[in-house]
Amino acid sequence: MPIDILMPQLSPTMSEGRLAGWKVKEGDVVASGDILAEVETDKATMEVEASDDGVIHKIIGQAGKDIQIGEVIAILKEEGEEVAKDYEPTSAVAQVETEEKSEVDDEKTTTTSKSKVASQTVVREARLAPDVPEVKATKGDVKISPVARKLAEANGIDISRLIGTGPKGRIVKEDVEQSMVGSGAAIHRGQNTKEVHAPMRKAIAKRLTESKQETPHFYLNASVNMNALLDARQQLNARANGQYKLTVNDFIIKACAVALRDNPDSNVSWYDDAMIRYGNVDISVAVATDGGLITPILENADQKSLVKLSNEMKDLASKARAGTLKPEEYQGGNFSLSNLGMYSVKNFSAIINPPQAAILAVGGAEERVIVKDGQMQVASV
Repeated sequence: MPIDILMPQLSPTMSEGRLAGWKVKEGDVVASGDILAEVETDKATMEVEASDDGVIHKIIGQAGKDIQIGEVIAILKEEGEEVAKDYEPTSAVAQVETEEKSEVDDEKTTTTSKSKVASQTVVREARLAPDVPEVKATKGDVKISPVARKLAEANGIDISRLIGTGPKGRIVKEDVEQSMVGSGAAIHRGQNTKEVHAPMRKAIAKRLTESKQETPHFYLNASVNMNALLDARQQLNARANGQYKLTVNDFIIKACAVALRDNPDSNVSWYDDAMIRYGNVDISVAVATDGGLITPILENADQKSLVKLSNEMKDLASKARAGTLKPEEYQGGNFSLSNLGMYSVKNFSAIINPPQAAILAVGGAEERVIVKDGQMQVASV
């Protein structure tokens, strides 16, 4: 009996997935555990595995399309099995009917659009056919709009040689542009393109919009003398022997972890009916990827050494950029950290990652003259 391969739910927040691509084709023999396809979720790109041995009978899901959870994306059959020609999974039939309806709607839209364009053309032609004949402009009496005159002067166009197509023979912008095309001074206009939102970007937009609308935000700012931290980093890296390379961000992560441990009122999440106080310190660290921003989690960060935190963070960031994070590596977190200092950003206001209660936004350090113990000195602040 044929087996329907469904679009799986790969994360708790996933309602649909984008079929990034197939790793098999119709007729391929597969074994349980083989990779069939890649699916983009709202967090990462994940692999869909075969749950049984068999042959790929039919591929239904189209690569690049968003597909609802539970929809059939392919049909698997046993080797040598004959599948009835009229066999169609229910969800696939519903999908086809929806697509057919969409095609009908598209045809109606296209017809309406054509009618609209036709009517606009008639109006345009009527406007271009004034009651009086078109007038050849002369240097002594040139009827030209200010925009058209400015454009002609900027491009060295002799307006006395133009024929106006505006009201009563007035030269308009379109007349000047047309003469530029004819004279070789063509106007090069960039072409607009439509880029469909990736699942991750849609999820980011939805969550951050909800956060800004529903979560009260207030901001606190402080400057920090980084001299001691930078000196410690230099000394530790000097004796690393290639085993690690600590970054400023690693120190900030550790500082956040210790601060949350010592200030448990900040290590909480707010819900409508209760507040959750966390017994562990899990920090979400923002990582920029081609698909958007994602926050992999460093669990029990207060209990780990600087070196361990640094190595784990590098590994998680690499996975995030490759789109291979596992759900447990980005779901959850008690507190978020976003650092834009490496981009020369001095300060910014971050948006809280719900249901967390706080986020730390870190800007870049710069040398400043400060006063300490009555003496002026230079510090990285």
